[in-house]
Amino acid sequence: MILKTKLYEYQATAVDKISKLKVGALYMEQGTGKTRTALEIIQNKMNKGKIEVVLWLCPCSVKNNLKEDVIKHTGKKPSENNIIIKGIESLSSSDRLYLQLLELVKIYKVYLIVDESNLVKNKLAIRTERIITISSFCKYKMILNGTPISKNEADLFAQWYILDWRILGYKSFYSFAANHLEYKKVRLPSGREITTDQIIRVLNVDYLTEKIAPYMYQIKKDEVLKELKQKKYHMRYFCLDDLQEEEYYETKELFLFNVVDWRSETIFKLFSALQHITSGKRVLSAPEKRMRTEKMYTWENNPRIQCLKRVIDEIGNDKCIIFAKYQEEINDIALLLQSENKSYIEFTGKISQKKRQANREKFKNDTQFMLANKQCGAYGLNLQFCHNIIFYSNDFDLATRLQAEDRVHRIGQEKTVHIYDICCKYTIDVFIANCLQNKSNLLDSFKKQIAIWKNVDEEKYNENIQKQKCI
Repeated sequence: MILKTKLYEYQATAVDKISKLKVGALYMEQGTGKTRTALEIIQNKMNKGKIEVVLWLCPCSVKNNLKEDVIKHTGKKPSENNIIIKGIESLSSSDRLYLQLLELVKIYKVYLIVDESNLVKNKLAIRTERIITISSFCKYKMILNGTPISKNEADLFAQWYILDWRILGYKSFYSFAANHLEYKKVRLPSGREITTDQIIRVLNVDYLTEKIAPYMYQIKKDEVLKELKQKKYHMRYFCLDDLQEEEYYETKELFLFNVVDWRSETIFKLFSALQHITSGKRVLSAPEKRMRTEKMYTWENNPRIQCLKRVIDEIGNDKCIIFAKYQEEINDIALLLQSENKSYIEFTGKISQKKRQANREKFKNDTQFMLANKQCGAYGLNLQFCHNIIFYSNDFDLATRLQAEDRVHRIGQEKTVHIYDICCKYTIDVFIANCLQNKSNLLDSFKKQIAIWKNVDEEKYNENIQKQKCI
């Protein structure tokens, strides 16, 4: 394999460290060129005869983009470079693929690469267990990700177990948890105390850092890409109308009463219900039931859509990616763009992989808007030709939010990246946006906010509602 593109100095430093190791981790923030760095490490090991084949596991949505990157840097297809690219998610659903890969690693000297390794942080997931089995036959292994953790240090266990359990020193998650994780305990009315699955504290973090440091190299974008222009964030607000406001506060009281023992699932259900209302839907189900909703407006009368229209007018003719949480939102946005005679493509889970890649090319060439959800559009796409992103609605996942932003804020971006958040004033929207921008722990912040809500008396509660009304 001959590489045609040059390394940046910081990439060469990473190569120098990881190439000397049998196993290692490249924690390179999105846009810093981790694929190019990994290819250099692969070339070093191939030239020395240490490996014959590379098995590169990545999210399914990234596969075609990764193949294009390999061609860009080598001038050849991955197969011509003895690089086999497979989707991580496929290992859960395809027994045939799993057995084929198992046979591959038994026959050849395989270099295993797990790209976006945060997708295998759950030790008990089928995909993780299968990758661990495959990795046991590989002498050389590497994990790639933007950051070591997305939530807390518990994320480290499965990823580093894939490399070698001896690095952290624990053969099971239970022994890891016993030494590093403290779970919340709840006392039942009977007096019996039970342990929940909610992690409230991570212990002995210095030990974990010390263990992984010799095997990892971390690169942060703002430290190495000085020439890359900064992101600029813009909040664009709208207000609940009278119908939404009544639904919002009634639903808030109803679901707030159902928050039990600060369990994360009841907290997230409360905020999801409130998000549905700010998005223009009415919640029909009781808090303890599976959530059902119905639209409160036609698309053109939805206050959120009207706010989006103002942002689109502000952007003008520039290319733009619009991320939305729900498929119904994407459908409404499509109707808006059609009414404005704007060209657009969709990049969502309901579209096949082949169609998505065709849509990406259309977006690059002659289409103004890409409509995407973060599950599909946040990973592996290089979209430096665009410098505008609109988050029509946000979820609670900071990691995928950052991934989504960095689709355009990466090597090759020559303009300032403008990021717009559509936000409903005085509602859960503002709270989530602030948490995401401050990179604070959403669950902990939610609990503090709920405590405030629950401790407010009726008189102050009604006063707050009046203060929050938009004029």
